Amino acid sequence: MVREDKITIDIFKVVAKAIAESDNLPIMLNHLAQLLVAALEIKGCSIFVLDLEREELEPIASFGLSTSYQRKGTISANKSIGCTLRGEPVIIRDLCGSDRLQYPDAARKEGIAAIVSMPIFFLQEVIGVLRLYHHEVWDISDKDVDSLLILGENIGMSMMFTRLLNSLQVIKQAVEDLPPELNRLM
Repeated sequence: MVREDKITIDIFKVVAKAIAESDNLPIMLNHLAQLLVAALEIKGCSIFVLDLEREELEPIASFGLSTSYQRKGTISANKSIGCTLRGEPVIIRDLCGSDRLQYPDAARKEGIAAIVSMPIFFLQEVIGVLRLYHHEVWDISDKDVDSLLILGENIGMSMMFTRLLNSLQVIKQAVEDLPPELNRLM
């Protein structure tokens, strides 16, 4: 099987534009998941945020996967393709015989044959995971892996920017809602 580059500069431009122009994180990430599934011609995509307290991956966006697969159970950050949390991309080109999945039977039942798991960074810290699921054995190209790593960094910046923007909007609204007597003091 030839390793074909799927992520072109045109796809990267569309992704970058979608990330840069959105202030609604869930909507933006769901659109991004849809775009990646279509562009890479794969089965599905999920984006997770890392919950450090519970050491779990919390899903925040998904496309192409069944509801039953998405609700298969709690995703342990260490048990489910744990190397990603050390900042390394994990490529499981063929799930047959892989012991790196927390729910291998659910993946097989879903028709997943390969998984690419990429870290999402912010300030060199892993804050989430981008997972791509393919319905067949997948020899992803090195260029596409590099592009997905860059995308992971962009997603991380966008996640933090959007959270900051939303927090500032809440603070602004709270200040505007102050009684007039207090508002004059500000």
